[in-house]
Amino acid sequence: MASSIQTSITDTTTKNPTKRRKLITVGHRHLEQPLIPGLPNDIAHLCLSLVHPSTLYSVCHSWRRLIYSPSFPPFFSLYAVLSSTNTNHNLPDNNSIQFFNFDPISSRWDSLPPPPPDPPLHLILRHPSFISRDLPIQSISASDRLILLAATSPGFSPALSSPLVFNPLSGSWAFGPPLATPRRWCAAGSAHGTVYVASGIGSQYNTDVAKSLEKWDLQNKKAMISNIHNRKTTWKWVKVKELKNGRFSRDAIDAVGWRGKLCMVNMKGDAAKEGVVYDTEKDTWEDMPQGMVAGWRGPVAAMDEEVMYVVDEAKGVLRKYDPERDCWEHIMESERLIGAQQIAAGGGRVCVICGDSTELVVLDVVALPVRLWMVETPPGFEAFRIHILPRISRPVN
Repeated sequence: MASSIQTSITDTTTKNPTKRRKLITVGHRHLEQPLIPGLPNDIAHLCLSLVHPSTLYSVCHSWRRLIYSPSFPPFFSLYAVLSSTNTNHNLPDNNSIQFFNFDPISSRWDSLPPPPPDPPLHLILRHPSFISRDLPIQSISASDRLILLAATSPGFSPALSSPLVFNPLSGSWAFGPPLATPRRWCAAGSAHGTVYVASGIGSQYNTDVAKSLEKWDLQNKKAMISNIHNRKTTWKWVKVKELKNGRFSRDAIDAVGWRGKLCMVNMKGDAAKEGVVYDTEKDTWEDMPQGMVAGWRGPVAAMDEEVMYVVDEAKGVLRKYDPERDCWEHIMESERLIGAQQIAAGGGRVCVICGDSTELVVLDVVALPVRLWMVETPPGFEAFRIHILPRISRPVN
C-alpha cells in the first residue's frame, strides 16, 4: 500500500510540473513558519528555551522539532546497555549487547547506532561456571559521553583494548586511547571530566595491574578523539598514584566521583567492605571515612559530583550522604528498591536497576516527598547498565 501511494504521488507531480512546484513551495512555507507569530525566530528561541520541553512537545510540531534541534538546550534522558532476554547467554556468539536511549518527553525507547564493527565487540554476560551472577559490563558517563570501558571476552580475557565512546550531541561512536593493560574486574569512574580506571586483572592476575590507577583527561583541548575510520588519537592514559594493595581487583566496582575525589569500595553487596578515597588534585589516597564505608550498602552514584546517594539493596532504602556528620540520611523506602544492582544520578533524578532488570525505578529526589515511577525496558530486553546524559538530536515528523 505504501509503495502504491508513493508511486501515485511521483507520477502526478511528474506529469504536472506546476503542481510539483506548488508542493515544494508549500513545504518551504511550512519550514519557514515562525516559532511564535510576530517575533523573530531568534527571540522566540530564547523565550521558548525557558519553557520545560514537555510543555513544548505537546503544543505543536514546530516546537516539538525545536526541542530536538542541536541549537536547543538538551534535556536529560536515560541511556541503557541492554541484552535480549531471549538469548542463550551461555553461547559466546549470542552474548551481544545493544545500546538504547529512553526519551522522557516522548516516553519512547530508541536504539543507538551500533558500535564500529572493526574490531568486533565480543563479550560474554553469563557463563555456566558462574551460575549465580552475571559477568560485568563496565560503562561510565563523563563529559556528557557514554563510555564503555571493560567487559569479559569468551576466552575470559579483557574484551576491550580501547574504550568505546558515544557522543549524544553528534550521535556517533569513537575510540578512546588504548589502555596500556586492558583489564576487567576493575574500578571505573570519572571526576571533573577525567576518566579513571583502577586495579582489575588483565588476561591473568598481575600485582602491578591490581595496584595501578590510570587516568584519561577528556578536557584536554589539545587532544582529539579518534573516529571510527581513523584509529589514531593523541589522547592517552596517564599513570598516577597507585593503590597500597591489590584487594580492589575482586569485583567490578563503580568508582564514584564526588567533590574532586574518587570514592570506591573493594566489593559489591551488603557485606562489610574496605573503602578508599583518591584525591584527584593532590594525587593521594586515603582511607574512606568510617561512616561513609559503613553505609555503603549497595550501589552508589553522585548527582553532579556533589551529592552522593546509595540504595540499600537489602532493605530497599534510598539514602544521601552527609559529609559534615559522616552519615547517610534516610530519604525514602520502597520494596521496589530491594535488590538494587546499579544506580545513576542526574537532572534531579536517581534511576535504579533492581532485581527485575526489565523494569527501572525512577526517583525524583527534588520533589517533596520523593516521587517514584517505573520505566519498562523495551520488550524482550533486560538492563545491565544505565546512565543519565543529554538527549540525542533527532528529526521529528
